[in-house]
Amino acid sequence: MRAELVCLGNLIVDDVVFADGTTRLAQPGGASLYVALAAALWGTRVAIVAPVGDDYPRETLDALVARGVDLSALRPLNRAGLRTWLRYEPAGRVLEHQPSSPTHVEASPTPEDLVVVSNDSRAFHIAPIPVACQQRLVEALAARRDCHVSIDPHDPVREDTLAQWRPLLNAIDTLFVSEEEIALPGLGDAPAQALRRLESGRLRTVELKQGARGGVHFDVATQRAFRWPAHTRNVVDPTGAGDAFAGGYLSGVLAGLRTPASLARGVVSASFALEGWGAEGLLAATGAEAGARFDEWRDGFVG
Repeated sequence: MRAELVCLGNLIVDDVVFADGTTRLAQPGGASLYVALAAALWGTRVAIVAPVGDDYPRETLDALVARGVDLSALRPLNRAGLRTWLRYEPAGRVLEHQPSSPTHVEASPTPEDLVVVSNDSRAFHIAPIPVACQQRLVEALAARRDCHVSIDPHDPVREDTLAQWRPLLNAIDTLFVSEEEIALPGLGDAPAQALRRLESGRLRTVELKQGARGGVHFDVATQRAFRWPAHTRNVVDPTGAGDAFAGGYLSGVLAGLRTPASLARGVVSASFALEGWGAEGLLAATGAEAGARFDEWRDGFVG
């Protein structure tokens, strides 16, 4: 495996229920799917490291390979994989693992899964999996100081969990976090002041994802925060948009782009995710279309 970006996470089959009662059953999902497709859209060489169940749609795996995503590090579970109910309710999104499927830990990658990863890989993104699993992966990657390591939480970042999160924040470069995953005093009114609480060791940036309101980029070194705008042509399904943002952003980091341009790539990738059911929007998108949106929207991103 010779990937620039390695996505560590789950491949999940989702049964989706929308607030209006619309259902989409047996949908291929998992954060790694969206991160990988979003980064590959910009020409980044991507690999996914994850356990995979026998029931994960073969056509989706084939589509990933067709887009250049390396799946050689998928570990067969030799049984059905992780399956969830994903419900969009008025109060927010609810994710419930179905009891007949493996546990979240069983369906998550381990340090042993990293043995096939090339030393040439330049970035590792740890998608939302249990924090104990993320901790073990971070420890396994600690020696790779020349790589960019990012995390998107599954377990919430709160006042009472900061001590648990501190060792991870000490050892990563970027934290991607949605408003559903973080609750710190003053975050809504003064995000820079609230996000300073996360300052730890190696941590350089925090990307606070706020859905249709865009988000907040926080630079730990300068203690400066600025907002990025959201863009989309048409919202069909919000599933995976935050993960697509992370994949697009990381593709910009790997390409050596400045922060505003990397954020613009993230927003463009998220816009394609929003425009189709599940991963259909990203699967249909082309590099030329992504480049056109980037040129159209990039001036709105200033640091």
